[in-house]
Amino acid sequence: MGKKRVAVKSKEELIKEAERLGKTKEIKIKTSKKIKEGKIYIFSSYNNTVITLTDTKGNVIYWTSAGKVGFSGTKKGTPYAASRAAEEAAEAAKQIGLEKIEVLIKGVGSGRESALRTLGAKGLNIVAIKDITPIPFDGPRPPKVRRV
Repeated sequence: MGKKRVAVKSKEELIKEAERLGKTKEIKIKTSKKIKEGKIYIFSSYNNTVITLTDTKGNVIYWTSAGKVGFSGTKKGTPYAASRAAEEAAEAAKQIGLEKIEVLIKGVGSGRESALRTLGAKGLNIVAIKDITPIPFDGPRPPKVRRV
């Protein structure tokens, strides 16, 4: 097995590592004008959660997803991944200067509620919450009667 060694780092290496870990990603947004009102669309499937930030007309300003934040595979469908994506969307909304936000939720995934809770916890003024999940009306045609 060999001899066990303890890694000793210098103060400079520790400071560099702390700076690297402490840095957060800066969100780059291409709009120059400040927008007061907007909509946030949360689409949550079993595999991923996509959050889209738009103005009142529906023009996309910023989008993020659990995969874009850094999760991969089955972890993208978890509530924790959805909340991390919602944190990034909330930071973008604050940078733009959104004051009133309408939240539209679509899908059946487990990230719906956690993403919404995170948006509220980040201090965004949520005016309305709508569930726009499509509901099938009549469904597909039933199979033929089995003849034996």
